[in-house]
Amino acid sequence: MSEAVLEVRDLHKSYGNGADRFDALRGVSLRVKPQESLAIVGKSGSGKSTLMHLLALLDRPTSGDVLVSGRNARDVRGGELNRMRNAEFGFVFQQFFLNAHASVLDNVMLPLVIAGVSRPKRKQRALEALDRLGLADKARNRANDLSGGQKQRVVIARALVNEPRVIFADEPTGNLDSTTGAEVEGMLFDLHREQRITLVVVTHDDDLAARCERRITMRDGLISDVSEVAA
Repeated sequence: MSEAVLEVRDLHKSYGNGADRFDALRGVSLRVKPQESLAIVGKSGSGKSTLMHLLALLDRPTSGDVLVSGRNARDVRGGELNRMRNAEFGFVFQQFFLNAHASVLDNVMLPLVIAGVSRPKRKQRALEALDRLGLADKARNRANDLSGGQKQRVVIARALVNEPRVIFADEPTGNLDSTTGAEVEGMLFDLHREQRITLVVVTHDDDLAARCERRITMRDGLISDVSEVAA
């Protein structure tokens, strides 16, 4: 069995105490295979977004383990954890989380700034990422001046610029109309295939989930079903 790019073991996550305690995850175990596309689906409150946040090292579990390429995140602290997350992962969220008044180029370069890449190199890599997404001509524009579809393509360029092993996409087309959303979906899956990036998608959209090679369904903080959904 090949080493999982991500693995969680008996993962629990609770919020609050006593009568106010809410168990968002109640013992989840999962292996994410290198280069696969995985959909995490479920109703609101099922635990799917909590699971994604823990897989992506954006939060820590109450108990259980998260392993990144075999390394237990429990053993990684502070700045080293931030560097691991920045190096290994890219993020595409429903909310764009762009600096509206900064240039498109500066927004895309941000992960490289965090990684300590020199300005000439980060500018070159950011322009290459924008060119890949058909936005090189928008590099000097303010992010606030772009359409919704263009903003989401900037977000994808930012997610790609550090050459991550995994891209997490949380409702990536939720703020887009159906035509633009279909275009953004196509870009994500083209990049997944061409660059062999592991793609983890959290979504309510059955059509989007059906494009992934595997789907897990969350219910009441547990995985209720695992299915292969693509040929």
